[in-house]
Amino acid sequence: MILLNDDQRFDWLRLIRSENIGPASFYTLINRYGGAKAALAALPALSARGGMKRKIKIAPEGEIKAELETARKIGARFIALGEADYPDLLRHIHGAPPLICIKGDLTLVKKPALAVVGARNASAIGLKLARSMAAGVAEAGYAIISGLARGIDTAAHYAALDSGTIAVMAGGLDIIYPPENKSLYESIGERGLLVSEMGLGFKPRARDFPRRNRIVSGLASGTLVIEAAKRSGSLITARLAREQNREVFAVPGSPADPRATGTNALIKQGAALTCSASDILDVLAPINGDLFMQPPAHLEESKPETITISPEPEASTRSRIIDLLGTAPVGMDEIIRLSGEPPSTVQTVLLELELAGRLEYHGRQMVSLVS
Repeated sequence: MILLNDDQRFDWLRLIRSENIGPASFYTLINRYGGAKAALAALPALSARGGMKRKIKIAPEGEIKAELETARKIGARFIALGEADYPDLLRHIHGAPPLICIKGDLTLVKKPALAVVGARNASAIGLKLARSMAAGVAEAGYAIISGLARGIDTAAHYAALDSGTIAVMAGGLDIIYPPENKSLYESIGERGLLVSEMGLGFKPRARDFPRRNRIVSGLASGTLVIEAAKRSGSLITARLAREQNREVFAVPGSPADPRATGTNALIKQGAALTCSASDILDVLAPINGDLFMQPPAHLEESKPETITISPEPEASTRSRIIDLLGTAPVGMDEIIRLSGEPPSTVQTVLLELELAGRLEYHGRQMVSLVS
């Protein structure tokens, strides 16, 4: 475990808010340079070697000061991965947020949890099932997690308000979306827990919701899907839950209802057919506390004199590694094998490309050049 001081937390926030920095590059930079301050100083040279033709945009100090002040005013705070208050389940997922902004009852992340997701245009029966199942699981001592969206999310949150519910925001913690859930948002902030990895004041875009969904599933032991069309964000959440080694539950529906297409498909793919809260509890109760096969990501703020930085790869080495990449995803292990270079060297080149905006991650250690 670590405990950041105010200066370190400031630097961590500034690093994750800088251009082209995602969780993977953040972890690599922190562990390579021993801290966020040294990593920030290294960004211009790294991005230039990766092929960026202009100076990389580093988050201005004034913006970070303003974000921290906004958090203070609304009663929110930032927790870093590795700190004791960081949610145990979330720290184990691939791409865990380096920092999360939270407001409310943090003790809820210590409870076993179920994520409940589904259609925004939910049917009356879908809403009824969401309320009854969320309430039944919550009464058994579970926190109910969802994304504050219309439909199933809203029904699940309301059903668990008294027992404990967590809303994961796609935008900044101070941005209420959708606006009609203002009352629910305020109730969760007072009686439950609000969570976001995005900057305060940030308005969510369409592409931010799938990113949010990995946190929804990552905070929970299992994910319940109630009504989901063939292509929907709920199915993305179910896929992410599987990748995180979490349980997936699905409520079956009529083949004639497009909102049941996704849930029926999930059942065919192995999701637990679910008709009541007891179906969920029967599966989750025996496994809580014994979910993980791999350790969480490791981060450490170290003293500068203890850090040994690997040398910059030679130009010929960098070119050989880049030549192995294309617009089709390829595994990092394959690049290491074909290049014959040490993993640290390959990781350095990939980091440079990512900072230059030329590399894309696809999960499961797959990468490609940006087309």
